[in-house]
Amino acid sequence: GVMRHGYKGAAEMAATVDYLFAFQATAGAVDDRHFDAVYEAYLRDADVLGFLRRHNPAALADMAARLAEAVARGLWRPHANATHRVLAALAEGRDPDAEAA
Repeated sequence: GVMRHGYKGAAEMAATVDYLFAFQATAGAVDDRHFDAVYEAYLRDADVLGFLRRHNPAALADMAARLAEAVARGLWRPHANATHRVLAALAEGRDPDAEAA
């Protein structure tokens, strides 16, 4: 639904990632599966990723950096082995799928 709002919708998605991170950092009440779900929905879904790249690449980089920080701080243990590589590439504005090929 937020995708119809373009740049601002992408910013709201990034804010959601920030809120998830903050909630885990302060309350410790977020499971790894919640981070995995947000990661899959926002950064691994081709349509959403394309939307973020087109409308707000800074929000995309911010989301990837925040999720990488969650991993580094021990707030999230990703399910997928490739998550670290994908987050690093997206945070730097690179295409992780092109690099894996």
